[in-house]
Amino acid sequence: MSKERSRGLYRPEFEHDNCGIGAVVNIKGKKSHDTVANALKIVENLEHRAGKDAEGKTGDGVGILLQVSHRFFKKACKKEGFDIGNEREYGIAQIFFPRHEIKRAQAKKMFEIIVEKEGLKLLGWRTVPVIPEVLGHKARECMPYIMQAFIGKPQDVEPGLSFDRMLYIARREFEQSTDNTYVVSMSSRTIVYKGMFLVGQLRTFFEDLQSPDYESAIAIVHSRFSTNTNPSWERAHPNRFIVHNGEINTIRGNADKMLAREENMESPYLKNELHKVLPVVNRNGSDSAMLDNTLEFLVMSGMDLPLAVMITIPEPWANNDTISQETRDFYQYYATMMEPWDGPASILFSDGDVMGAVLDRNGLRPSRYYITSDGFLILSSEVGVLPVPEEKIVLKERLHPGKMLLVDTVNGKLIDDNELKEKYAKLQPYGEWLDSHLLQLKDIKIPNERIEEYTTEQRARLQKAFGYTYEQYRTGIRNMALNGSESIGAMGTDTPLAVLSKEHRPLFDYFKQLFAQVTNPPIDAIREEIVTSTSVYVGKDGNLLEQKPENCQVLK
Repeated sequence: MSKERSRGLYRPEFEHDNCGIGAVVNIKGKKSHDTVANALKIVENLEHRAGKDAEGKTGDGVGILLQVSHRFFKKACKKEGFDIGNEREYGIAQIFFPRHEIKRAQAKKMFEIIVEKEGLKLLGWRTVPVIPEVLGHKARECMPYIMQAFIGKPQDVEPGLSFDRMLYIARREFEQSTDNTYVVSMSSRTIVYKGMFLVGQLRTFFEDLQSPDYESAIAIVHSRFSTNTNPSWERAHPNRFIVHNGEINTIRGNADKMLAREENMESPYLKNELHKVLPVVNRNGSDSAMLDNTLEFLVMSGMDLPLAVMITIPEPWANNDTISQETRDFYQYYATMMEPWDGPASILFSDGDVMGAVLDRNGLRPSRYYITSDGFLILSSEVGVLPVPEEKIVLKERLHPGKMLLVDTVNGKLIDDNELKEKYAKLQPYGEWLDSHLLQLKDIKIPNERIEEYTTEQRARLQKAFGYTYEQYRTGIRNMALNGSESIGAMGTDTPLAVLSKEHRPLFDYFKQLFAQVTNPPIDAIREEIVTSTSVYVGKDGNLLEQKPENCQVLK
């Protein structure tokens, strides 16, 4: 698929969105079409969370992540003339190909070559049955040709994650070999259906989703509202592991640090294969796509998905007296290796066996959930997305800031935040590791050497060379030197940008902090709306007066 390029003042890295998310999960793992149908109802009721064009016929993006339905695909592939074997003995690649026939044939051939090279067997192709007539003309103009590739599992490979790891490596190789094709999902456990739809078009466009044979115990939906970006088929959610409502404000630093670590990365699960999946993060993706890249890499490297989410989106632990020492040690240990992916966000994640949800540490993108007497968890970015009789509701709750919720459909369990984090915190002796190996700056011995001193003339010359002013010395440096106190200053500034200034400015002034915590709605709506005004008095001659004149009248 085509990549957005910088044009004029437009920069792809500045894109943000505000969306609606939802999930329906059978806690015991019982697959049914009702789970799929109810999830589609949720996304259809989140219409106010979904963006659309001025014509009202093309949406920003809608999608659904489901378990692979063996019952459905067994029948569908039989009609295509090939057999896929038993459940989880095959993987499905859902692919957006170019509509141009020759380019599509080239991309398919490349995919087949890479799959075979990686020791996998292509069982067959299936063109996904769609109804383009339901789309607006903008979505139809850029609509890809959607196909599914069925890939057999080698007999000596374990089903589940081990097989998915082989599919991951093959997919990453294919992605780096072509730039006009997008792999929506490629797994033996999950599949993603998505596109540039209005909320009601997801169900009507994909015929697969209408079939009563399509059964799943997990269904996660997303309706996209891109506030300052162009919608596209590939930007729609879900990603391969997550759906995301909000923004990751630290994304540039997160992506840079992941790139910096690649030189030292190693994994026994990706031995001699690591070079095929690097770079981990695709910098052309959105903030949520980059987080998804990172989580996928951590999982394929041998880390449990809930653990990977915990260390990328940690709760505030440093000054939290309510958590256990084991949990504190756990967070401190991983903080030395992975910085938080921070910002207002609510995230749902699934690998086809578990479905979980996590909220940012400030709780700025709230999510609520119900648990019903017939064993379902219904979760969304707001209440009322699915009508549920009151007598069937066992529990009404919400995700709390920094907390996580997990449904394990294999063991039929709902696991709360405390149980989940205590489990992972006690897996390893994190406290012992920290005591043995963590080095604090305060413990480093200061060399017993005399500090260099300058004469008054030397100091003045250096201060001038490095752009220090008398005001900076008086209000900042002097207090720090004499009292050890930090200077107090305003966040705003009325001085010119360093690059435009006529004065000689320090090197540091050429760099600006990028992070800004944006809240919508505002945390403190009253104070954020206050407009501070200053009274100004003007004389009859039009000049400003220093004080209020007698018999002054206020003009409104």
